[in-house]
Amino acid sequence: MPSNTRVRDLAAATPTTRDRYIDLLRVASLGTVVLGHWLMAAVTVDTDGRAKVGNLLAVEPGLQLLTWALQIMPVFFFVGGFSHALSYRSLARKTDGPAYAAFLRARLQRLLRPTMVFIAVWGAGALAVQLLGGGGPLTDVAARLVAQPLWFIGIYLAMVAFTPPLLRLHERYGWGAFAALVAAAAGVDVLRFAAGVPFVEFLNFAFVWLAVHQLGFLRADGRLGAPAVPAALAVAGLASAAALVVFGPYPLSMVGMPGERISNMSPPTAALLCHGMWLVGAVELLCGPGTRLVNRPRVWRGVIAANGVAMTAFLWHLTAMLGVYGVLLALDVPLPAPASAAWWAQAPLRIAAAAVVTAVLVALFRTVEQPAATEPTATEPAAARPARAARRVSGPVAALGVTLALFGVLGLSMVGFGGLLEGHTALLVAVRVTAPAAVVMAAAGWLLVEAAAPRHRRRPRARQG
Repeated sequence: MPSNTRVRDLAAATPTTRDRYIDLLRVASLGTVVLGHWLMAAVTVDTDGRAKVGNLLAVEPGLQLLTWALQIMPVFFFVGGFSHALSYRSLARKTDGPAYAAFLRARLQRLLRPTMVFIAVWGAGALAVQLLGGGGPLTDVAARLVAQPLWFIGIYLAMVAFTPPLLRLHERYGWGAFAALVAAAAGVDVLRFAAGVPFVEFLNFAFVWLAVHQLGFLRADGRLGAPAVPAALAVAGLASAAALVVFGPYPLSMVGMPGERISNMSPPTAALLCHGMWLVGAVELLCGPGTRLVNRPRVWRGVIAANGVAMTAFLWHLTAMLGVYGVLLALDVPLPAPASAAWWAQAPLRIAAAAVVTAVLVALFRTVEQPAATEPTATEPAAARPARAARRVSGPVAALGVTLALFGVLGLSMVGFGGLLEGHTALLVAVRVTAPAAVVMAAAGWLLVEAAAPRHRRRPRARQG
């Protein structure tokens, strides 16, 4: 994490106009996801000595109701919509030419750089293990699982790419644009479940998450400010989600479950969208006490420190967790049956060990996430971050880059790092993709985004005398 001195300096320099509650939500949502992944992992060993990673929610189905509070990823996309709206508008005001490429680069730089380092390290490690014929009981499953959270990176890339056109629709239609996305998501589910149209369900990767993202635009314009609005959003979302689960084909869990025929997550469903609406309404109702909490100097410094390494910690947290399990297996430490009393007693120790390993990995890779000296600091308002971009940038190159990066990262999240030389494939929408192809697409996309980047020029110093 950033040094204590730097954190204190950043805290002292925080503008009064910054919405600190949004920063708190960003940290809290990613932190909840990380903690949930650590807790849900249920590792067992077969009679042949190979490890399997199951899901605690499958072992104890009664716990699936907790996902209605702990599946908090929609909050992160909501926060993203708020920040993207302010950022793009600021850049559009301060840039003479097209702002699209500069906006993409400014928003994606701290996202793609740590992601590409993660892909490079894991890709090289998995390839070396395969070539040397080594590996332990968790090697194969680890190479597959550690890539799964990359789906979030891919979807977030799409959120950034679609911000300018959807922001224009929002400015013209307001709540109507959000309602249109909700209707589109519901229509997709009707075509999927009632008409059996093949592949149509994949459209909800866009409609569901873009609708939640659109709520961030509404917040940026103050349209969620009156208490009645978030209250209505929470009640309507929770009631609709419950009705869809009780009377429709939707499962109870708001996260994916192994072996289930229908998942609310992949691809997203209308039930997950209603869940996101209820969560957004709930966090908005907590805005007052949350703002008072984050205005405390010590809490705000903690939020700044966490925000500075949040993406790095998110990328490496599963690596840390599987590393802890790998050490336990190597030391022949007995693994209790998932959900047993001994398992629950061991859980705090496993989580603490995973947190320590994650901190070590963050210390190794955090510099990749930190902004360069010519970039805005973490305490600048989100609306001002892209303001230093140069005026001439290539929009088409940036758009092609983010598209390639999106499909590459999504493909890798599905196929994983295993079997790099055997040509293992996974179905991405309607196309089969291999791990090498996904890596090439992600790397090419990143390089194109960087190629479209503005070039910073040093200002000439004023002459003395």
